[in-house]
Amino acid sequence: MHQTKNDLPENVRAAIVKILDARLADGIDLHGQVKHAHWNVKGPNFIALHELFDSVAEHVACGVDDLAERAVQLGGVADGLLGSVVKRSSLKSPSVDLPDGRAHVEAVSLSLAAYGAKVRAAIDEADKLGDKDTADLFTEVSRAVDKDLWFVEAHLR
Repeated sequence: MHQTKNDLPENVRAAIVKILDARLADGIDLHGQVKHAHWNVKGPNFIALHELFDSVAEHVACGVDDLAERAVQLGGVADGLLGSVVKRSSLKSPSVDLPDGRAHVEAVSLSLAAYGAKVRAAIDEADKLGDKDTADLFTEVSRAVDKDLWFVEAHLR
């Protein structure tokens, strides 16, 4: 931990940074999964899904950036290195070669839902540690993930 005049106790900041780092790894992984779907989707709904996945990836990237910056604000290091992310992400990887748009939609929706659940748990963890600002940040990320999940799942109906 590096020095900061942030008034949260160092042990709280260290615990929060650990939570942020875990969700950062998941978020970077999720971003890659969604971009993979964006690049590889095929089928009659190609353009709609291609654009949807690009939009979702952009939203995920914004949330990831906010989580990383919060970790550094609290005195931590935002570890977004690919090798670290591969080791730390809790998300399941989809198949590299999915057959059609529906399969990509299913894979992206599963990963969004898993990430959303982890982020919601992080809201409570940050709140219990007394860091309302980080809890609020996780709430903001959670709302964005839930909205994107809704948009993606609409293609499964």
